Amino acid sequence: MSFKLPKLSYSYNDFEPYIDKKTMNIHYNKHHATYTNNLNKAILDTNMVNLSIEKILKRAHIESEIIRNNSGGFYNHNLFWEILIPHIKYTHPNTDFIESIQKNFNSFDSFKEKFSKIAANHFGSGWIWLCVKKNKLTICTTANQDNPLMYGKGCEGIPILGLDVWEHAYYLQYQNRRLDYISSFWNIVNWIKVEENYRKAMIK
Repeated sequence: MSFKLPKLSYSYNDFEPYIDKKTMNIHYNKHHATYTNNLNKAILDTNMVNLSIEKILKRAHIESEIIRNNSGGFYNHNLFWEILIPHIKYTHPNTDFIESIQKNFNSFDSFKEKFSKIAANHFGSGWIWLCVKKNKLTICTTANQDNPLMYGKGCEGIPILGLDVWEHAYYLQYQNRRLDYISSFWNIVNWIKVEENYRKAMIK
C-alpha cells in the first residue's frame, strides 16, 4: 500500500485573504507532497508497508527519524486540510460542541484565546492541537512534524484540530507576523468537521 495526497475539496484561492493562493499551492504540492513521497520510500520493503498511518505513528518512536518525520508530515497535513473551509462558508460550533468547549475552557472565546496564545508562543516549527484525552478536550503542542498519536511527545491524545505553525504555512503572506496568521485561522475553521472528529474520538 502506498499513501496518496488527499484530494482537496476547495481551490487554492478559496481562503484569500486569510491564506493566499501561492502559499496554499506550495504548501500542498511541495511540502505535503514531499512528506508523502518520502514516507512511501521509507516504508517500501518493510513490515510497515501495509499498516495504516495511525499504526505507523504509534510505533514511530522506535523507527527511523525519516519515518517519524514523514509519517507525521503526511498525517498532520491531511488533518489540517480537512478542518479548513472557505470563509464564505464559515461555520460556528453548534450548541452541543460549544458546551463541551465551555466545560473544558469556560467559554469559546477563552478557548480561542488560550489556543492562540500557545500557538504564538510555540518556539520554532511545529503544530498546535486540540485533542481528546480521556474524554476531555486539551490543547498541546508538538515540535516539527510530531503529533499526539506518537508515543512520548508530552501531547498524547486524539487530535481533532491542528494548526500548522511552520513558516512555510504562512511566511509568504505574513512574514514574521505569526499572530496575524493565527487570528486569520479562526475565519476558516470547519467546525462541522472538528465536531465530527470530536464525536469519533469520544467513542474510541
